[in-house]
Amino acid sequence: MNTKYSTRFAPPFETVEALKAHQLAGLRWTVAHAYQNGPAYRQKLDAAGIRPEDIRSLDDLRRLPFTTAEDIREGYPFPLRCVPFERIVRIHSSSGTTGKRKNLCYTRKDVDDWTHFFARAYEMAGVTAEDRVQIAVGYGVWTAGMGFQLGCEKLGAMALPVGPGNVDMQCQFLVDCQSTVLCCTASMGLLMADEVQKRGIANRIHLKKVIYGSERASVSMRKKISEQLGGVELFDIPGMTELYGPGTGIECTDHDCIHYWADYYILEIVDPQTLEPLPDGEWGEMIVTTLCKEAVPLIRYRTRDITRIIPGACTCGTILPRHSRIKGRTDDMFKFRAVNIYPATIDQIISGISGLGSEYQIHLYQDESDRGVMKIVVEMADNAELSLGERLAKELIYQVKRKVLVTPIAEVVPYGTLPRSERKSKRVFDTRIQDAIV
Repeated sequence: MNTKYSTRFAPPFETVEALKAHQLAGLRWTVAHAYQNGPAYRQKLDAAGIRPEDIRSLDDLRRLPFTTAEDIREGYPFPLRCVPFERIVRIHSSSGTTGKRKNLCYTRKDVDDWTHFFARAYEMAGVTAEDRVQIAVGYGVWTAGMGFQLGCEKLGAMALPVGPGNVDMQCQFLVDCQSTVLCCTASMGLLMADEVQKRGIANRIHLKKVIYGSERASVSMRKKISEQLGGVELFDIPGMTELYGPGTGIECTDHDCIHYWADYYILEIVDPQTLEPLPDGEWGEMIVTTLCKEAVPLIRYRTRDITRIIPGACTCGTILPRHSRIKGRTDDMFKFRAVNIYPATIDQIISGISGLGSEYQIHLYQDESDRGVMKIVVEMADNAELSLGERLAKELIYQVKRKVLVTPIAEVVPYGTLPRSERKSKRVFDTRIQDAIV
């Protein structure tokens, strides 16, 4: 495999055919393991009329039933468990959910596999043992901090586990420890970029890369982070607790979308309404099936993430396939005047208007006549003249009306007006329904 990066953690496959053979073996193992050891899975497979011996090719994947977040929540506190408790070495839990948390169990092998492919993610981003990796994400029951740290140590780089927030310490470590890689959310990356400029320490830091995940970042946000941190290279790293955690793929240094680890899971794209598979290149819901996950295998798990498979080979030379950056989620889509809108669509429009910044909010509410209103509040770029605010607001309204087919209200506010956060920034505020819906 001729690639542009070190391949110490790359899969040992030279051809796509060999990778597919590995996937089939992994799929057959996963279905058999889930059927034999997971009562919830056995019930699902029996109801679908599928037995492990029925899986003879990768095409048989489509015959398998879907697994959902509800299946995980219903099985709380140890959902979809397929190994005895004495083999479980850890649990992690997702954040930001309502009701019961999504707890996931891990065997020793699960942790080792996760650590291995997270090291691969660092490797693909060009991180080496000479780097100093400042980890500015959450620790605890969340997968983020542990995943970033274990992968870093597996690679052999120096881990600086600062954790989220604490901007003073973050800046101190950037300067004193000469961190070369910053791992964070996109919002935290923007916050740090602003702080570096505000404190006048840009010429005292040595950052080369920012690896960000957990939320989407617009083109303008990526550009701003890069410029304010001295031209750093940005890498989008996806992941979810159900699928081990962060590190399930990453941009390569050619930055042509995201390579995903097809030797650890199969990725499908389906129509979120019909659940029928979509061809490569079309946007739909990401479905994942694990190939070697022991404690909680996933069979056609509905992630709710909207993306697409990128056809063809990447110029970096790896055989690992690619998917687009996450466009949105099926559950953060909102409907306004009979039009389905993803926040990422508004994000892209804002990114394309010179003079607007990357921080914005979408407010949905009803006016005095109970007519629905969509108001977009967006910051100006930090170097834009305040007198341009009205013109920029009109341009935003025009572009949204032209591309989304609805007419919003737009308010352009000075740079720095909207709140920053080291966690996921809340973008959509929907107060149209104030009372119970039932």
